[in-house]
Amino acid sequence: MNDWIDLCALHDLPRNAGLAARVGGQQIALFHLPDTPEQVFALTHHDPKSGANVLARGIVGDVGGELVVASPMYKHHYRLRDGQCLEDDDVRVATWPVRVEGGRVLIRV
Repeated sequence: MNDWIDLCALHDLPRNAGLAARVGGQQIALFHLPDTPEQVFALTHHDPKSGANVLARGIVGDVGGELVVASPMYKHHYRLRDGQCLEDDDVRVATWPVRVEGGRVLIRV
């Protein structure tokens, strides 16, 4: 499936934090960063280092100029733009394209 899905209203997402959603049987972590051009990022909710679905509960921040989420389990940092783990070059989590139109958050899965 390569269609855009209307997921929620932008105001439903907490600012500068994450929220988990289920899309097409997958758990996705959404991050609303209103001060960035992208505004919303989507990563898998699954943390490969701990094996738990926790990334939406991570802390968002900036490491070396890169927007990241720090996993609440082992504190590994995942880049929001592409899911790359900063501590382990061999680990990357899935990401999805997101856009905001008319105050709605759309995701392509």
